[in-house]
Amino acid sequence: MQSDIIMITVFYDGKCSLCSKEIKYYRRIAISGVFDWQDINLLNSELNDRGIKASNALKILHVIDTNNKLHLGVDAFIIIWNNLDYWRILARVISLPIIKRVVNIAYKLFANWRFNKKSYCVVENSNGDKL
Repeated sequence: MQSDIIMITVFYDGKCSLCSKEIKYYRRIAISGVFDWQDINLLNSELNDRGIKASNALKILHVIDTNNKLHLGVDAFIIIWNNLDYWRILARVISLPIIKRVVNIAYKLFANWRFNKKSYCVVENSNGDKL
C-alpha cells in the first residue's frame, strides 16, 4: 500500500512578475518533495475546493501546511522560509512578536497596493459584478 506524500501547498500569483521571480527562486533552492507550487491563475478549482476566494488569493500569499492548516501573508512566508536552508533564521526573526506586527502592517500595505495596481486582479462573479 502506497502512502501519499503530504507537501506544503503554496498558492501564488503567477501573473505577477515579482511573485513569479520570488517563487522561481524558492523552487530552485527548495528540497524536492517539500512544496506543491500552485499558480492561482491556473487552478481556480483548487482554490474553490479549499474555500479560498480567488480575489483573496490574488491579494496575499496563501500556504497550506502539512497539517492542512491555512496560513496567510507573513505567516505563509514564515512556513516557506522555515523549510528552506538559510531562510530559517529570517523566519525566526520575523516570528518575533514586535517584528511580526510591523512586517504584517508593511506586507498588507504592499499587498493592497499591488492588488489595486494590477488590472487582472479584478475578479467578477457570474453576474459580471466586480468583487
